[in-house]
Amino acid sequence: MEYLLHILIVINIYLMAAVSLNLIAGYMGMLSLAHASFFGLGAYVSALSAVYLQTGFITNLGLSIVAALLLSGVIAISSIRLRDDYFVIATFGCQAIFYSVVNNWIEMTNGPLGISFTDQPIILGWRVATRFDFLILTSVFAAIAVAFAYRLTASPFGKVLQAIREDEVFAKTLGKDVKRFKVITFISAAATVSVAGSLYAYYFTYIDPTSFTVQESILMLAMVIVGGAGRVVSSIVGAVLLIAVPEILRVSVVSSSAAPHVRQILYGLLLVLFMMFRPQGIAGRLSFRKN
Repeated sequence: MEYLLHILIVINIYLMAAVSLNLIAGYMGMLSLAHASFFGLGAYVSALSAVYLQTGFITNLGLSIVAALLLSGVIAISSIRLRDDYFVIATFGCQAIFYSVVNNWIEMTNGPLGISFTDQPIILGWRVATRFDFLILTSVFAAIAVAFAYRLTASPFGKVLQAIREDEVFAKTLGKDVKRFKVITFISAAATVSVAGSLYAYYFTYIDPTSFTVQESILMLAMVIVGGAGRVVSSIVGAVLLIAVPEILRVSVVSSSAAPHVRQILYGLLLVLFMMFRPQGIAGRLSFRKN
């Protein structure tokens, strides 16, 4: 039962990451490899604040969001004009920079040794201590993230995003400020995934740079591609599938030592197969493959 609760908690955390990335990659049509950096930023800001500032969960969560908004704003303003492969390369560079900073800034982040802390989230007197408590907490935040993404994409704002994805030049001729829409979407997604990172840090009580590499960004992108672009529910499908299936394989037919390697192979295989035979994903409305 405890293991099942653990899987559900991890699904909730990555569901938030997938839903937020779907705003950028799915609705806006721009593949980002920097999403794990905002995920890690949320985790590190919360952990560092808890350790050095001795602040509580709500404060640390707010600091994580502010940090993600600031960093993503700088990245978005400087690189959002890039298109296709150039944008992918730019976000990959941002991801590489983030990893290098947290891995080498020993005095602040403890480098490859990581940060360990024992603080438990306390919300209005409720101490989140058990796995069931964390399941409730992450479920609430996941529901908020899904509701936010749904409201955003179902609004006129979301319609403009889809217009930008299909024909950016045409969207500009309609008088839409394309850059503003892109920046708002990018920073909104970054803020959402930073909350997921903060929850990740509090749940595992230990973080290190290896948890926030480009492989994590690829995992999040795989959730969007496999689940499908253009629908919020598709991100949920992708997150559940890519978290649950490897865990089922690990406890059934794969040894613990081989599980991480099998997981990477599975992610890569699914990406290739879906891009070749079903580029719109399982439940997606839009295709990642150019016509």
